[in-house]
Amino acid sequence: MDAAVRHNEDKLPDIILLLVTLILVIVGTAMIYSSSSIIALEKFKDGQYFLKKQLLFVLIGLTSMIIMTKVPYTQLRKWAYPGMLLSFVLLALLLTPLGMKRGGATRWLNLGGFSFQVTELVKLTVVVFLAHLLTRKAYQLQNFARGVLVPLAVIAVVILLILLEPDFGTAVIIATILLSMLFIAGAQAKHLLCLIAAFIPIGISLILYKGYRLTRLTAFLDPWKDADNTGFQIIQSLLSFGSGGTFGVGIGDGMQKLFYLPEPHTDFILSIIAEESGFIGVAIVIIMFAVFAIRGFMIAAKAPDLFGTLLAAGVTMVICLEAFINIAGVMGLIPLKGLVLPFLSYGGTAFIMSMTAVGVLLNISTQTS
Repeated sequence: MDAAVRHNEDKLPDIILLLVTLILVIVGTAMIYSSSSIIALEKFKDGQYFLKKQLLFVLIGLTSMIIMTKVPYTQLRKWAYPGMLLSFVLLALLLTPLGMKRGGATRWLNLGGFSFQVTELVKLTVVVFLAHLLTRKAYQLQNFARGVLVPLAVIAVVILLILLEPDFGTAVIIATILLSMLFIAGAQAKHLLCLIAAFIPIGISLILYKGYRLTRLTAFLDPWKDADNTGFQIIQSLLSFGSGGTFGVGIGDGMQKLFYLPEPHTDFILSIIAEESGFIGVAIVIIMFAVFAIRGFMIAAKAPDLFGTLLAAGVTMVICLEAFINIAGVMGLIPLKGLVLPFLSYGGTAFIMSMTAVGVLLNISTQTS
């Protein structure tokens, strides 16, 4: 493997993946300004408040991406266990007074002058940990007790801590990544089917246990039944898609961001894109993420070792699962989950972690055959 790395050390990173990422970042920055200027002017007396902060996040994110492009991905293996330990500590701290509650979930740590969304880091550390551990246990994965049980137990603790925030959407993403990486690493299909069979009733019971989750489900099934309350968000989102038509009403000319659509610059930024750039704009965004997924999995398939394959597949799934859940949610295809749209939505931690993940993918792409 070292010889392969040395042989390909001058290879350029995946240009298509890089271009797709940069296009999404540019579109996102422009749409964040369009969707947030009125809110920023109302709240902070500065229409460019969110734009200025996002430009800082873009600078930090690009820097992180470049650094990770230069750092050999194999060096991440030494951070697998310390990263997981750090994740446990940070998730536990969320349950203390340091945790900040927003939107009904305690996902942020208050670190003095700024806040940090812990689960965004945890998703990446989980991928690195699983890639490292499953590579070590590759020859034992046919045996459930010796190969599957340890990663399952560790990630189960992570999922439990995340559910205590509570953050059901992120827990589902991490469970999906666990099953997918076990499959790629070579775990037996019957073991994975048994895990899926166990996860489904657990998921259903969790939905029924929390009333607001059941409310989201009923709002998804019939938003017009309670149009002024539980169905309000999805109805306003669907109105954005409907009013945009084929080509949209024009960038900056949308009406739904005028205090009709909640969080237009974060969770519902695709709704603003739909209204202002129409079906064409939404189609371009979806195509960009589809290309990102294809290039990410191509990098995984061509990685020089199992760790690289699992790492590339894992970080690709982190970004693409979030994108799918957000896009499907705001279009009314699945219940809303409160996840941002990678590269496009306003936010610091999520954006920086996504750009860091891209840097890892680009680094792996320089070592492919």
